[in-house]
Amino acid sequence: MKQAEKRSKKSRTDVVLRIAGAALGLFFFGFGVHLTIQANIGVGPWDALHLGLANTLHVKYGTASIAMSLLILGIDVLLKGRIGIGMFLDALIVGKTVDLFDWLGIVPEMTGKFSGVLLMLAGLIVEGFSLYLYMRAGLGCGPRDTLLVQLKKKMRKIPIGLISILILSVVTFAGWKLGGPVHFGTLICALGTGPIMQAAFRVVHFKAEDVTHQDLVTSLMILTDRA
Repeated sequence: MKQAEKRSKKSRTDVVLRIAGAALGLFFFGFGVHLTIQANIGVGPWDALHLGLANTLHVKYGTASIAMSLLILGIDVLLKGRIGIGMFLDALIVGKTVDLFDWLGIVPEMTGKFSGVLLMLAGLIVEGFSLYLYMRAGLGCGPRDTLLVQLKKKMRKIPIGLISILILSVVTFAGWKLGGPVHFGTLICALGTGPIMQAAFRVVHFKAEDVTHQDLVTSLMILTDRA
């Protein structure tokens, strides 16, 4: 009986530590997003949409980001995507972290293109290493990545790269129409995020494909001692 209790406690501790690690990674990821925004040379496709929504609805970036994340999460559920606690952490933490650093005003908005490019690259590097912290927790992919995977499953004959390009194109166009900051920095984000993330993973010897993700139901059962 005592051994069972010890295993149960160890399992709960493991999930709590996973949540803490994922939350920390998402916090730093939000800081990376803030840096790319402060670069003032345009932002990534999704951030253009979030900022466009924020300007249109007169709300903070974080509020728009959370609303969009929850909407996509709902679509993921309809597409029968694998749902984990990490998806909810992603939806809630990143946007409000951006709002926090915007409020703190630690990083000034760049006024030159060269300094803007440097700050944007710094932001993308921070995002790359942050994703390592988040993904190694194994609590599920983010809502947007899950959407990409599920759409690929539905459209098997279309390469996932093409599906990604189509999604980002639609998102960028919507963000631009809503007044989001689409500029040459948007292209840097779109083309640079993947390679920088892969480089960051190589530095820390991390293989995302080796991670076994824990679904939401399993995590909750362990936390409530019903596993």
